[in-house]
Amino acid sequence: MNTDYFLTSTGERIPVICTHKSGARNIVLRPKVTPCRELHVSIPRWTSSTRATKFIEEKRRWLERIFERAPQKARICCGDVINFLGRDVLIRHDPTGKRGVFMEHTECGEQMTVCGAPEFLERRVRDEIKKQFLSAVKKELSAVPAVLKPVRIAIRDTTSRWGSCSSTGTISLSYRLAFAPPEIMKYVIMHELAHRKHMDHSPKFWALVTQLYGPGVERSKMWLSKNGQNLHKYF
Repeated sequence: MNTDYFLTSTGERIPVICTHKSGARNIVLRPKVTPCRELHVSIPRWTSSTRATKFIEEKRRWLERIFERAPQKARICCGDVINFLGRDVLIRHDPTGKRGVFMEHTECGEQMTVCGAPEFLERRVRDEIKKQFLSAVKKELSAVPAVLKPVRIAIRDTTSRWGSCSSTGTISLSYRLAFAPPEIMKYVIMHELAHRKHMDHSPKFWALVTQLYGPGVERSKMWLSKNGQNLHKYF
């Protein structure tokens, strides 16, 4: 494995991580935008690095478009206002506090106070958002038929899908849905619950999604298609 850089037209240096694979037949490019911006390249064992570099250049317009659309990571700092679960929340830092993370309502709105050393601020904000996201998911599940409720809920940070449903009854959801409008989060939850009955995307499946979610299924799908990358702005 070796690492080089893909230089974009804006001057950004994207690390290129190349891996030679003995069983591969073609060069495969996998641009990543989270948790860090990288270009992973799988190369057949006997393919030269020169050929791989040429192939990357052939795909430059496609790669530039992906990295251009994906948001740059934003650090969360004291005083920032972030929106999650449909609320604007002010982030405050108390380096001498001993309570971990706590929420409160003030005259200026909702506030999350994070205690402890500053290097732990982002991780504790992320963990609190995951915690509140799980609570919001459980609240949505309280209104669905018992036969569709999952055996287990798994909170993930996936890059390729927003949710999944296993044959064993576990639904997995990306906590980054917390940064989407609440109706989008609800759509993904209902989508995965519908797989509890239909493990496909047949007309019966979509009819059940609509029954669970209500009007606006196509609108929610379109929103995720257009704006999903923005949910990876933080962390």
